[in-house]
Amino acid sequence: MKKLYRGIHKFQESYFKKEEEFFRRLSGKQDPDVLFITCADSRVDPNLVTQSRPGELFIVRNVGNIVPPYDAIKDKNSVAAAIEFAVLKLKVSDIIVCGHSNCGAMQALLGDRRELENMPHLVDWLKVALPVKETVTVNNIGNSKERLQRIAEEENVLAQLRNIQTYPFVSQALSDGRLYLHGWYYKIETGDVYAYNPKLEVFELIVYSVMNHK
Repeated sequence: MKKLYRGIHKFQESYFKKEEEFFRRLSGKQDPDVLFITCADSRVDPNLVTQSRPGELFIVRNVGNIVPPYDAIKDKNSVAAAIEFAVLKLKVSDIIVCGHSNCGAMQALLGDRRELENMPHLVDWLKVALPVKETVTVNNIGNSKERLQRIAEEENVLAQLRNIQTYPFVSQALSDGRLYLHGWYYKIETGDVYAYNPKLEVFELIVYSVMNHK
């Protein structure tokens, strides 16, 4: 905790003082363009990876970057509440679902369920992603454990993109051209980020070209 306290002091005395006017304006309202859904994993930092500033991303983090389908969890579904707020109130234009390498949730999903006997809430939560396990184990027999892990992490992103489209207001916004969905995969060990290409059905490395974005 001492490290965190020192960090707060450093933030207040350096970064905040330099950007005090920015934070004063930011305190009045938030107006993000992007809803960023990713894993609670401590190694995944959306603002760091995208180099975005406070106020630019509306972030939802949970174990396994999971999006329960509409009405799947009727009691206290905070993910659904965040999606509603982002799309209906903040009017975001883009939603990104971002998975990552070495995901503990996917390891747990593919592993022996007996290892999770003392974590009933985690077991219930991962039930939402059971279709991912079924797809991976049925269609990828013979692959190494490491390869199955990567396939599960990518397939999980696609599954959550399908789930989010079960929300009527999301489906309507997509049909109206007011909202766009993106599937990303962050490889922690290299810093690379891949985006899903639905036409080719593959995750492609994101390469930014200054000439193409002037």
